[in-house]
Amino acid sequence: MTRRPTTRLAGALAATVLVLGTAACSEDPNSIAAQAKAGDQKGYISGDGAVETIAVADRGEPVTLEGELVGGGTWASASARGTDVVVLNVWGSWCAPCVAEAPDLQKVWSDLQAEDEPVQFMGIDFREGPASGAAFAKKAGITYPSLSDKAGVLILDLQGKAPTVPTTLVLDLEGRIAARVNGPVSASTLRGLVDDVLAQS
Repeated sequence: MTRRPTTRLAGALAATVLVLGTAACSEDPNSIAAQAKAGDQKGYISGDGAVETIAVADRGEPVTLEGELVGGGTWASASARGTDVVVLNVWGSWCAPCVAEAPDLQKVWSDLQAEDEPVQFMGIDFREGPASGAAFAKKAGITYPSLSDKAGVLILDLQGKAPTVPTTLVLDLEGRIAARVNGPVSASTLRGLVDDVLAQS
């Protein structure tokens, strides 16, 4: 007679666990994807700007990245291999730190272009349509191209090195990740990282 209440209690507990488990699997409102969908730039949490440099001997396989450009056309990271250092910047116009760092990225890009350095910049417009990305780039005066990543899948090709938006990666001439900034980057920091990788070439 004492087993029936115990069985009922166990069933109730199991149901509670199931409900909690289902709730835990629902989309986190603070996730990058949820904030991108909201588009209001509220409550956004990005990286702290920590800089990671990777010694030449410790670098992994080359990044293989390709896709459609925001303004039309296509690009593949392999096209720069052996000739250019590549700066990849993951951004979105819905991301306040991305908006704040845009002038710094443009400044470094413009300076490197003026100095005829073998460097390419490529943005990755994360979780928004190409029209929105193009409108922001035009308004912000960004002159380097960006890949459109509305589905949020291109960052999967970045070897786990882009957990937050913004993230900036510097690839060496072999296409390997040589440096990373997890969060907003300043012009001086980015230029220093690029110069270091150029000096290794």
